[in-house]
Amino acid sequence: MSRGGKSLFSLSTLLASFFGAAMIAAAFAYFNYKFAEYKFINFKEWIFYEKKDIFTPIADKYIVVFYSSKEKNTASLLANTDLNLPIIAIDYYNEIYENSKNTTFLRAPTKTSLSFIQRFNIYESPSIFFIKKSKGSIYKQDSMIRKLDNLKELSKQIDTL
Repeated sequence: MSRGGKSLFSLSTLLASFFGAAMIAAAFAYFNYKFAEYKFINFKEWIFYEKKDIFTPIADKYIVVFYSSKEKNTASLLANTDLNLPIIAIDYYNEIYENSKNTTFLRAPTKTSLSFIQRFNIYESPSIFFIKKSKGSIYKQDSMIRKLDNLKELSKQIDTL
């Protein structure tokens, strides 16, 4: 105890420690919220087609690219992209393309396309994100959704995600 009217444990020390604890709690809540923000996709509920066949995922992880086939050479660039994970390419205009070694081109009915766009909050094309298998045909978003500025640079950009 100090006799000069000040105690060793002052009000400012108490407020500073409370403020520090509040900041830590806020940071934890924010990151917990951001993680919970990632969405799920159930391929049994949402039907996607490869040509005429229903798409059934077999890999544990995929790169999902939502793109517009109306943009010049987009489908051929995606077909010739070789990455360490298979690519699911979902076309906004539902054009039919031949699958390549590493890229599966999908199309969907309007209701599924709109649900997909709304669930994942896709605002720009081309956009990219990762999904990984959760259970059965349910996949969980495994990254933030990012806009691709240049499909020719896709392999370089994947390394930085």
